[in-house]
Amino acid sequence: MNYQLELDKIIKGIEDKSTAKLPKLLIHSCCAPCSSYVLEYLSEYFAITVYYYNPNIYPEDEYIRRAKEQEELINKMLLKNNVLFIKGDYEPKKYYELIKGHEKDSEGGDRCFICYRMRLEEAARVAYEGGYEFFTTTLTISPHKNANKLNEIGEEVASIYGVLFLPSDFKKRNGYKRSIELSEEYGLYRQDYCGCIFSQRRGKSR
Repeated sequence: MNYQLELDKIIKGIEDKSTAKLPKLLIHSCCAPCSSYVLEYLSEYFAITVYYYNPNIYPEDEYIRRAKEQEELINKMLLKNNVLFIKGDYEPKKYYELIKGHEKDSEGGDRCFICYRMRLEEAARVAYEGGYEFFTTTLTISPHKNANKLNEIGEEVASIYGVLFLPSDFKKRNGYKRSIELSEEYGLYRQDYCGCIFSQRRGKSR
């Protein structure tokens, strides 16, 4: 499936309605750099709240640094509509319990898929409880992430909580390139590993 085209259809539907009230969108964000292009792109069409929830990140001071960077970017960016911010709880114990037995998985394998699901399911729950029409994730902007799997999991957890998952492949149409440009423009910290202790050890970049 071409997820970018699916997103185009949804945005076209919003434009065609021409209502004063924008649909509410909860965006799970992995970090400020990845969110930069997504916010620039979607803030015209949605009333956005960024939800920073990433218990996989190691160590804790890295989690705090990335969360702070995310909030500061939201305050700096000149966007058509205001964007709100929610900082999720740091729950590394939950992450390690879920990936138990997968510690030696290769990057991009089952351990990562478990991590995707953990974060997307939590985003779906928050979206449901907050009365959002849609939720999505910035993770698909990374060339190192499996966009097909992310969308598949997003749809699955959306059906559980009764909210709509906004399909995406944000790296399309030079989205990843634009995120690099915006990172330079705003002086963002671009970390050199995905976030978990395993990617840090292996020196894997996003």
